[in-house]
Amino acid sequence: MTPNESNPIPATGKPTVSQPVKPATRPATKAQTKQEKVLALLNSPAGTTLKAIVKATGWQPHSARGFLAGVVRKKLKLNLTSKVEKDVRAYRITRRAPAKPRAAAKGR
Repeated sequence: MTPNESNPIPATGKPTVSQPVKPATRPATKAQTKQEKVLALLNSPAGTTLKAIVKATGWQPHSARGFLAGVVRKKLKLNLTSKVEKDVRAYRITRRAPAKPRAAAKGR
């Protein structure tokens, strides 16, 4: 190497940086989980179909149905309703009716 050429590696053995290194930045919003995607679809006024859930998540239809029964109904205890229109079942989350007060137990 001639004296006029610049050496990318100085005598210290570390390469020089021509531009400052930008710190890693996080996206402004957190990526939505599959569960959040499905719940958003179910909370829409029209609801959603099994086909739309499968497309949004990449799950198999039996997995999507299992999610509806196991997570939405049992774990989250949400009121999941379904209605068939034009041979297509639409699922949506509806509000539960207010719970009726229980009668006080007699004799205890």
